[in-house]
Amino acid sequence: MRLPAARGPITATLFDRLTRPPSSGEDRQGSSCADGGGDVLTDGDFQLALFACYELHYQGFDDVDDRWEWQPALLATRAELERRFEEALARAVPRPALPGGPRGVRRALNELVAGDDGPSLSGFLARRADRRQFREFVVHRSIYHLKEADPHTWGIPRLAGGPKAALVEIQADEYGGGRCERMHSELFRATLRGLGLDDSYGAYLGRVPGVTLAVSNVMSLFGLHRRLRGALVGHLAALEMTSSLPNRRYGDGLRRLGGGGEAVLFYDEHVQADAVHEQVAAHDLCGGFAAAHPALAGDVLYGAACALEVERRWAGHVLGRWERGDTSLVEPLDADADAASARLAATLGRPASARTGR
Repeated sequence: MRLPAARGPITATLFDRLTRPPSSGEDRQGSSCADGGGDVLTDGDFQLALFACYELHYQGFDDVDDRWEWQPALLATRAELERRFEEALARAVPRPALPGGPRGVRRALNELVAGDDGPSLSGFLARRADRRQFREFVVHRSIYHLKEADPHTWGIPRLAGGPKAALVEIQADEYGGGRCERMHSELFRATLRGLGLDDSYGAYLGRVPGVTLAVSNVMSLFGLHRRLRGALVGHLAALEMTSSLPNRRYGDGLRRLGGGGEAVLFYDEHVQADAVHEQVAAHDLCGGFAAAHPALAGDVLYGAACALEVERRWAGHVLGRWERGDTSLVEPLDADADAASARLAATLGRPASARTGR
């Protein structure tokens, strides 16, 4: 993966620095590239800049020196971006009440999830979406699913005892129980290929809007800061508790559009796995964590609420654009369709025209 095109003054400044060696004198102090206004939860320039900073702790960029990862000036820039991001989250997400104290975390999580009134993107995809819209949905999700589980794995060394064992249990399934072909990220690559899309890591980073990047950035924010470990486990619980039914609908929608076999395996796998994971996450992980760290019990609910809020905003953006007949991406996929189909056809050894309408 290489750095995508800049989307504004923040990424223009940041990317210009990152494509040069990290030892120049101008990098001894943090940059002011984080300055600016607007809604940072949806701003593409802001979210792409923060995503790029975080990505240096994951797979990185081919055109960025790995030494940037711990360069003090870049960390100072990232800290300023994170400060603004956390402030925006605090304004958008009220901290949920925890009337039962630490012992009431599981019940509070269930009530929080049950009370979520976000738009039903999964219902639309199951019954109404056309192939173009489903492909766009998969492109949005590729930003996280190709690194699925990695942000939450940062929490393993920050936990102990039962909560640590619970997180490892969940993550082991996410990573396929040690089998590469069963890793959820690998299963999702098959979904991409089945829809004639590029399955390489970060292929669509430049095409997704800021609201999509915010979904991943919340995870990295919580995962990379020990002080936010309570929010991290709550975030994971919210994902697991809201996964089984939507993934059943996603699979149904893809089958309705002619998908099958390996293309839908990712969704079918989540229907089964996450039905178990939600119990482990709510009771053993979050309940155990709150019992061990009563002062952080409120953070668990806050992390879950943040997960639901950024998902709600993202789903609202996607459905809103589709209802107007527009693309939900920064740029439509149509220009890439023929090239992607040709690449897939070459892989399968048959003419691209033979795949039309699959």
